[in-house]
Amino acid sequence: MTSRIIGTGSCLPETIITNDWLSERMDTSDEWITSRTGIRERRLVREETTAEMAEQASRLALEQAGIAPEDLDLIVVGTITADHVTPSAACELQARLGAKKAMAFDINAACSGFLFSLETADAFLGTGRFQNALVLGAETLSRIMDWTDRSTCVLFGDGAGAAVLAREETGILSFDQGCDGVRGSALVCRGRGNNNPLVATGNEPDYVHMDGQEVYKFAVTTVPVSIHKALEQAGLQAEDIKYFFLHQANLRIIQSVAKRLHISVDKFPVSLDHCGNISAASVPILLDEINRKGCLSRGDKIVLCGFGAGLSWGTAVMEW
Repeated sequence: MTSRIIGTGSCLPETIITNDWLSERMDTSDEWITSRTGIRERRLVREETTAEMAEQASRLALEQAGIAPEDLDLIVVGTITADHVTPSAACELQARLGAKKAMAFDINAACSGFLFSLETADAFLGTGRFQNALVLGAETLSRIMDWTDRSTCVLFGDGAGAAVLAREETGILSFDQGCDGVRGSALVCRGRGNNNPLVATGNEPDYVHMDGQEVYKFAVTTVPVSIHKALEQAGLQAEDIKYFFLHQANLRIIQSVAKRLHISVDKFPVSLDHCGNISAASVPILLDEINRKGCLSRGDKIVLCGFGAGLSWGTAVMEW
């Protein structure tokens, strides 16, 4: 037995931040951002929280799947920006949904978070203990950005994406995952400093720091290899795949991966132009956009791939 995605949902904040808006507040321009990343706008929260966006995305996914919250067995949320250190975003979501019987926990794998959460949920369903699961990527990245650093803050947005899994005979065909912690300093955000009575250090908040060139090199070399491995495990070729849903980090990365796979870039849907990089949420948000446009049919073969901080990566091959 494996698991199949039977419902998707997503939520973006109401406020749209364009490149021109940013250029009025820092030394950048629409041309500079668009030519280097493909991003034209992103959504940022005002009053919305990670848990609120996760709830909205979840309710849409559950409605499409035809599953009531009280019938959920498992909730797994991929996030690095939960609203609290504890309780987890997943436990907050469980309470919001009224999913009283669901086991719930978070996974911190940054931009690979949805893929790591997906495989974890699939493994739980594979045991037969659970019959369904709600899997999310949900982020409020604007909280951890340095809004004076144009090399990072212009890239990221906020939002949440959800998928409902059901235990079925066909669905997810293969996974490939990995980490390279040695290169983890290429993309980092430090946690709270020591603030106990034995030390005199302060507790200043930290922000995301990124070596863009190092992350780019990691992505364009690691992602094609991971996709090849997952396809081989599934007994498929790249030509068999209808769509490749890649983490929406940078348009140049997506184009490079398509070229290395010898596949038309038309098979790589894009949402980063209007969403930016939403870390763990980017893949499920993109999947929901394409699903709700009616572009996916039963039996289609698709690839999902997340990659980023850790450094980490995860690829799933599945039948829709």
